[in-house]
Amino acid sequence: MTENLIAFLEKDRLSYDWEELNSKFRAIPVQYVGKEPVYEFFNTLSDDLYVNPQPIAISVNPIDSEVPFHIHNYVEMIVVLKGTAMIGMEHEQLELSAGDILIVGTNTIHRNHKISSDDLVVNIAMKSTAFSLNDLDFMRQGSATNLSDMLFFAPSEGETSGTYTIFKTSNNAKIQSTVLDIIEEYYDSDIQSNQIIRLALLTLFARLIRLNSYSGGETQKNAKSSNTLLSLLLYIEKNYATATLEEMGQEFGFNPNYLSTYLKKQTGRSFIKLVHLQRVNVAAEFLTLTSASIEKIAIKVGYENPSYFYKIFRKIVGISPADYRKKHQVR
Repeated sequence: MTENLIAFLEKDRLSYDWEELNSKFRAIPVQYVGKEPVYEFFNTLSDDLYVNPQPIAISVNPIDSEVPFHIHNYVEMIVVLKGTAMIGMEHEQLELSAGDILIVGTNTIHRNHKISSDDLVVNIAMKSTAFSLNDLDFMRQGSATNLSDMLFFAPSEGETSGTYTIFKTSNNAKIQSTVLDIIEEYYDSDIQSNQIIRLALLTLFARLIRLNSYSGGETQKNAKSSNTLLSLLLYIEKNYATATLEEMGQEFGFNPNYLSTYLKKQTGRSFIKLVHLQRVNVAAEFLTLTSASIEKIAIKVGYENPSYFYKIFRKIVGISPADYRKKHQVR
């Protein structure tokens, strides 16, 4: 099945000249990297270059085709199935190999260098409408995804965010299988395909985040900082009960003031709000799955003062811990 899918994806691949394409699309530069123009690509395209209105769109990279610097208002996943690919970011060149998955955040400057007929690269574009609030809540309730969905879906604040992450997945059979299932479902679609693709992508995200958590360094670092946003959020997920801005800054080599500003810009939340959110998420799981007292849960997640825990929990969730337990506890 895999060989048949690869053969299908490689069939009839064309090459395109950007100057000729631009005479059709008439894209105009919105900024520059040095003297290189940066274009806005806010429409996803099919393999034959028609606008694809779907919230999740998959396309195969053409061969021998250069794509100039550009940004888009959706999240892009670049998957290398065979060979290699070179992606130019604003400040560095990323060389991807078979099994690598590059996730590029919204409004992140990048360019695609030419690939040969020996290479096979697939793009998965995900608009903000691709996933419902329930989907994102599912991700937050997962064992390793409570905060990390912000990396993919948080809106930017005007400037380019420079958010991108490389996952090394060549040795992970489950991730490779999930990716191929998504691609196959897209190109051989039926009445349930959109739903299956959406759920498979959520599974893929969870597996990628778990892979990064276990690998301890497989994630490529952002050129604008010494660590990716994902790494920072995972640190909060792991150390939520005791984390301080000063200790986190020390861990990643950041000045605490810079770190605070960076987190606020990238997520829309301050460091302490991120910590509170993670603590409350974990507390909600304890309330649902255990019979431990609310006071013990408060201490477990980092609040020495139960009254303060009650206040923060109600502010975030909208109801008291006791009412939440009555509503959600597994019986």
